[in-house]
Amino acid sequence: MDYTFTKTETTKQKIECYSNLLSAVFQNTNKFTTDFLTWQYAKNPNGKVVGFDAFYGDTLAGHYVTIPVSYNIKGTTKRGLLSLNTATHAEHRGKGLFTQLANRTYEEAQKLGYEFVIGVANQNSTHGFLKKLEFYLIAPLKVKTGMGNITFDKSLDYLIKPNWTEDSLNWRLHNPEANYFIDKKCVYSKTDKSGIHAQLFKDLKDELDLTKKKPALKLWIGLAKDLKCKGLFFDLPKRFRPSPLNLIFKDLNGNLPKIEKNDILFELIDFDGY
Repeated sequence: MDYTFTKTETTKQKIECYSNLLSAVFQNTNKFTTDFLTWQYAKNPNGKVVGFDAFYGDTLAGHYVTIPVSYNIKGTTKRGLLSLNTATHAEHRGKGLFTQLANRTYEEAQKLGYEFVIGVANQNSTHGFLKKLEFYLIAPLKVKTGMGNITFDKSLDYLIKPNWTEDSLNWRLHNPEANYFIDKKCVYSKTDKSGIHAQLFKDLKDELDLTKKKPALKLWIGLAKDLKCKGLFFDLPKRFRPSPLNLIFKDLNGNLPKIEKNDILFELIDFDGY
């Protein structure tokens, strides 16, 4: 089959095309609206989406994107990309499109000056990222649920942690397909499990225009080296998790230090879980 590969765009027509493919592939969610993709792809203050599409004639056969993120690595701000949406049309699977789209994306990322790609891979995609795309596994994310408070010190000396500015945080918390609220300087989101609320971000510096609500059952997903659970919490059994939630990393230029699980601070807000 002859495919045409083009850079991902943020025109209204292309956004509608991506929405249709992603909604067809991921039928267990209705979040891939045109409003959501416009917010995610075009409005990020760190920059527009970086990705590639594969067309077979007029049919969008494959789609893979990353969005710009900012991290502090060894005390220096680095521009990277968060690996996000990937989808292949049902009639075009098994053609190696994902690998081709990803490699083209990373080549473009290097040209644009990005230094790394970070992502959270599920069970189906982890092997491909590690074996075909030269990512490495930092660690599976911790998953805690229960009642009480999740605490950790964000001021500790981490080798790598995300930079959230006022603009980027404001953008992230205006996801049109999410429902956020605040309690004691922590941001929470509703989950698809009744009564369970996910903690996205700890220690807000400024009060945001969010509803105040006290969550009962909490869910925390991430990595923090001094994580403490005050109250009644337990590790969510793997059989109840939607995927292994593997945190993966790719150094685009070979200049960054190897990252271990205790080197990074990573919260739910740092990927697209909620």
